Amino acid sequence: MGAVDDSLAAMSGTDRACLQRVVELARSLAPDAVEGMSYGMPALKLDGKPLIGVVAAAKHLSIFPFSPAVVDAVAPSLEGYSLSKGTVRFTPDHPVPDDVVAEMVRLRMAEIRK
Repeated sequence: MGAVDDSLAAMSGTDRACLQRVVELARSLAPDAVEGMSYGMPALKLDGKPLIGVVAAAKHLSIFPFSPAVVDAVAPSLEGYSLSKGTVRFTPDHPVPDDVVAEMVRLRMAEIRK
């Protein structure tokens, strides 16, 4: 296992399932991504750069696309979610839609590979 899988294995069932969905979708879009750490969190990395990270906090789950531009690009699709410069926060009861996760991954991949 790697940093991402180890982190997911340590989470509670609902948090794990929700973040596992994000990771599996990212892996399907970026099959060359590898597990690692970035900014102290478990992340998938592409070409040595962070692609996407997932973290469970006490009151929310987070997706980190490691890019304020990516968060800005998907923000119109995330009304009602808590957003910051490089983070999308959500709960298992209100997960980020798959199409928005996929768009974040595609946009970040494009940034990495330009």
